[in-house]
Amino acid sequence: MSAAVKYTLGRIGLFVAVLAALWFVEMNPFLRLMLALVFSAALSFFLLRGWRDEMADEMAEASARRRAEKDRLRSALAGEDEPEQPDPHREG
Repeated sequence: MSAAVKYTLGRIGLFVAVLAALWFVEMNPFLRLMLALVFSAALSFFLLRGWRDEMADEMAEASARRRAEKDRLRSALAGEDEPEQPDPHREG
């Protein structure tokens, strides 16, 4: 499972858990939702640090791959790539 999916599900799970804990407290439902959102965000900052770092690493790797592919395509379009040499051992 990708780190982004794990982190997102963790954030949603924390929100639902905090909301469930606040469910029986007598207050305005909108205020209850806002408090659950704030508390779950604060908890996720500490509890989901590993998954957040893992997701950031995956995103950085994907960005580097896209940048390398973009640079490769630009150099190919500019004619800077050497044409492929035929393999002398290959029949064809």
